[in-house]
Amino acid sequence: MRRRTGVAAAGVAVLAWGEWLNRRWSRTLVGDDEGDAEAVVVLGYRNPQATANLINRWRVRAGLRSRTDDSAHDTRVIFSGGTTSGGVSEAQLMADYARSVLQFDGTVLLEEESRTTWENVTYVIPLLEDVDRIKFASQPAHALKARAYLRRQRPDLAKKLVRADDYRPGEWLLVKPLLALYGLWTLRGLNTDERRSTPD
Repeated sequence: MRRRTGVAAAGVAVLAWGEWLNRRWSRTLVGDDEGDAEAVVVLGYRNPQATANLINRWRVRAGLRSRTDDSAHDTRVIFSGGTTSGGVSEAQLMADYARSVLQFDGTVLLEEESRTTWENVTYVIPLLEDVDRIKFASQPAHALKARAYLRRQRPDLAKKLVRADDYRPGEWLLVKPLLALYGLWTLRGLNTDERRSTPD
């Protein structure tokens, strides 16, 4: 009985760690800039099939729910990702899913040249010049990486970064510890300043 309790406690601790780390990443390198014009950049994931895969479908949903959805805000959704092995860009697959399945009828822009996160950021910069608020939508660690890259490439635009709705308590609960481990590995190139959380 004691052993079973210990295993259960360890499991709860692992799940709590995954929640905490993903929440922390979602709140790092963001501010609270005001403004009416915003861009939500949805970052693509490897997609060899002819329709958006599970990861890209979730990223699209996270991107669309990240919009400030009222008439006072001018929001553009930018799908970013280059050509897949099927010949269609990740950006196009995500846009198709947003329009045909989620019935999104707002402003959509495509960035279809990038192959890496660094390139995602590089190639969307011209689409971000005139907005007041910038949100990167992806898994929290990946979105943080994009924010850090924007900070390196264009510190002036990085001042416009705000939170996307990419973290929700309990969402992907069982895989969040794995996402946290993978995130720690992918973020190993960030410096201490780039890992610093914005105070709540």
